[in-house]
Amino acid sequence: MEILIREIQSGDNAALAGIIRKGIEEFGVPLEGTAHSDPTTDDLFTLFKTPGSGYFVAVENGVILGGGGFYPTEGLPAGCAELVRFFLSPAARGKGLGVKLLENASEAARKAGYTSFYLESFPEMTKAVAMYEKNGFQYLPAALGNSGHHACTIWMLKDLTSL
Repeated sequence: MEILIREIQSGDNAALAGIIRKGIEEFGVPLEGTAHSDPTTDDLFTLFKTPGSGYFVAVENGVILGGGGFYPTEGLPAGCAELVRFFLSPAARGKGLGVKLLENASEAARKAGYTSFYLESFPEMTKAVAMYEKNGFQYLPAALGNSGHHACTIWMLKDLTSL
C-alpha cells in the first residue's frame, strides 16, 4: 500500500467531511455536540488556514483514506493544541496509518511551537482510544478549552516535548 500523507487541499473538503460524519455515525456516538454537527467540518481547508493549525490527509492512488490535524482551540493552556478531525475510512483502519498520521501531526505541532496535544473522543471508538493510549496520551478528568464538542466523554493529553 503506497500511501501519501500531504497537507490538506481545497478539493479534499467533501471527501473528508464524508469520512468524518460516517465515522461518527458508525460508532453510534452523538451527532450533536461533535464534529458531525460542526459546520466547519464542511470546509476544513479554510479552517486549517488558521495560524497555528495544520491538517494532513492520507491518500492512496488518488483516494482519500482519512486525515487528522491540530488546531489552536480557544481556552486551551498555553503551548497546547488540539488534535482534531482525526478519522480514517473503514478500509484504511488497522494498517498503522493512524499512527503515521498521528506522528506526522505531532511532529508538525511540535515544530509549530506546541508542547502538548489535547484530544476529545468517545469510549465507543475503542481502537482509536487504544492507539492514543499506546502513543503517550494520558486521560484527563474533564474537558479543556472550548471546542464546542460538548458531547465527548474522553479527554486526553500528550506531552510533545519528548518527540
